[in-house]
Amino acid sequence: MGGQAARCAAVVKADAYGLGAVPVSQALYKAGCRQFFVAVLEEATNLRPLLPEDAQIFVLHGLLPGTEDEAYAAGVTPVLNSVEQVCSWAALARKQSTVLDAVVQVDTGMRRLGISADEWSKIADSDWSSIRVVLLMSHLVAAEEPENPLNDLQLRLFEAARARFPGVPCSLANSSGVFLGAAWHFDLLRPGAALYGISPTVGISNPMEPVIRLQGRIIQWRRVSAGDGVGYNHTWHATVPGRVATVSIGYADGWLRSLSNRSQLMLGQHRVSLIGRVSMDTVTIDVSDVPEDLLQSGTLVDFVSKEHDVNAVALEAGTNAYEILTSLGNRFQRHYVDC
Repeated sequence: MGGQAARCAAVVKADAYGLGAVPVSQALYKAGCRQFFVAVLEEATNLRPLLPEDAQIFVLHGLLPGTEDEAYAAGVTPVLNSVEQVCSWAALARKQSTVLDAVVQVDTGMRRLGISADEWSKIADSDWSSIRVVLLMSHLVAAEEPENPLNDLQLRLFEAARARFPGVPCSLANSSGVFLGAAWHFDLLRPGAALYGISPTVGISNPMEPVIRLQGRIIQWRRVSAGDGVGYNHTWHATVPGRVATVSIGYADGWLRSLSNRSQLMLGQHRVSLIGRVSMDTVTIDVSDVPEDLLQSGTLVDFVSKEHDVNAVALEAGTNAYEILTSLGNRFQRHYVDC
């Protein structure tokens, strides 16, 4: 790297982790980002006409057989993960009498995507002469665990793979890898989850600021007596007289059913508990300690907020924050601030 700071790309796959790939990518472009990673070709072709020409869009899964012409016409760049993908992209380059850009991914231990060490000999020199490798990359297995020895092992394997492509820019660090240190940075960082407020490292406070606020509206509220059950199958019963409000978000909106009887929400400055089962379109919350004048129909309740962020919700749901964000449905109205 010659001591220079690495550039920062943006991973905007899965509709920018459920938050909206187009407005998120456009905002990041305005902030100076020029490299964007998506998962599949359809994401790339949808995004390509909505970003300026100097934005590069890379397809992490590479190209399925028969889609090479579509990628070429769209002006997007595949990440080549296999011998077959290299050969197919090189064949298109020869057909077009040109040299085509590509990213090459090497497998350093994930064993999911990437060219493995024993596959290199299957790629002919003529194939490489038809491809301009603009980036060499790999993907870290356990970067969120800084002490995991896999991080050092993958770093050594990636350094060895670099010898095949002298002078080619390199990328190893995902969101968590950014926080492993400069040795993992190389030329291009590839944060995804961290861009959206997801904690990149296990066991330490989250260095990322929350970027999402998720709200639903109260539909109505009612009084309950001691012993009254609430919701499907009465999985929650009132132990004392109180009040229950119904809010118009459910598992059809991506609010996971595993959050039943487990999640904490915010109603103004009041922390309230989700009680009973999460239904398709609604949840119920215990508002016994909330002043009645705050319980009007249409009052907003925070499901994800600065006080209770997406990482906290993930712990309650027994999953990771990635699933929480990418599960959010299309009934939410998405509003973007300072974009």
